Amino acid sequence: MTGASDKLTNREKLIYRTTTGIVCAVMVFSIINFIFNDHFPFPNGPEGAFVHLGLPHYFKIELTTAKILGLLALLIPSVPFKIKEFAYFGFGITLLSASIAHFARGDAQLSVLFIIDPLFFFLLLIVSYVYFEKSHSFSARQSPEGISKFEARYSSSRKACEGGG
Repeated sequence: MTGASDKLTNREKLIYRTTTGIVCAVMVFSIINFIFNDHFPFPNGPEGAFVHLGLPHYFKIELTTAKILGLLALLIPSVPFKIKEFAYFGFGITLLSASIAHFARGDAQLSVLFIIDPLFFFLLLIVSYVYFEKSHSFSARQSPEGISKFEARYSSSRKACEGGG
């Protein structure tokens, strides 16, 4: 990032788009598996993944719905900043919870990847969020609707209180 520039560099844009794309692909993959392949990642197991983890069936529906809404929030450019932040937060909790649930269930004995995979994608999510936040801070500084809107309101109300406006 250059000191004088108020935009993400091409390298930073590439990092942001790549990490966001990978995280979104993982979420799409899990949504598809939640809907069409209940036994993933235990194809020969006697129970579905949610039953294996001790989770109720309704939670699968809630989690699938939340992931779909989170994907839409991250991928649609006109979605407000705060909604996108909630999507990042929700995905973060989901990934950390997946790792904890697999660890608590003892799935590391089958493969340590059950614990490491969600943590790896959590790190990618953090990188994506850092660059998302950085790009937003630039646009807020340049946008007349951003911080300056607040400043305009504040200064006009201050003038009114002081009798100057």
